[in-house]
Amino acid sequence: MGLGRNPQELPSALINTPVPTFQLPPIKGQKKGFSNLDFLGQVTLVNVFGSWCEACRLEHDLLMNISKKKLVPIFGIDWQEPNPMAGPAWLKRHGNPYTLVGNDPKSRGAIAFGVTKAPESFLIDKTGVIRFKHTGRITKALWNETVWPIVQELKMQ
Repeated sequence: MGLGRNPQELPSALINTPVPTFQLPPIKGQKKGFSNLDFLGQVTLVNVFGSWCEACRLEHDLLMNISKKKLVPIFGIDWQEPNPMAGPAWLKRHGNPYTLVGNDPKSRGAIAFGVTKAPESFLIDKTGVIRFKHTGRITKALWNETVWPIVQELKMQ
């Protein structure tokens, strides 16, 4: 057991279940945070990141490209920042691909999703059900071969 499995593809008990109820305040400088209700009616990608996370920086350009092309709304969970201005400053420096960003210093959103480390990403269907989870950075190959096809399938449902 475990041999041949990709360590980035950790199983999640939450796959095919509704996103648990949560609400996050906005990061500094933003007017609105978000909750699980903001996912309803659209396919969304939820991305857990932090300014302290090197792998988050490595995937950020891809997220910016996805956002610019308007392929799927991306919601960001700014997780466990060392100070409340770190996440906003990081997004100002690197660009903000997120439709909405929630501040999560106490891991309320992360706990709702069962996050184990950053970056971690989830695809949510139009009814608010988690359909896919990826631990680690989303690469161009992963996006093209796995994530984007799932997004397209979910949009047709």
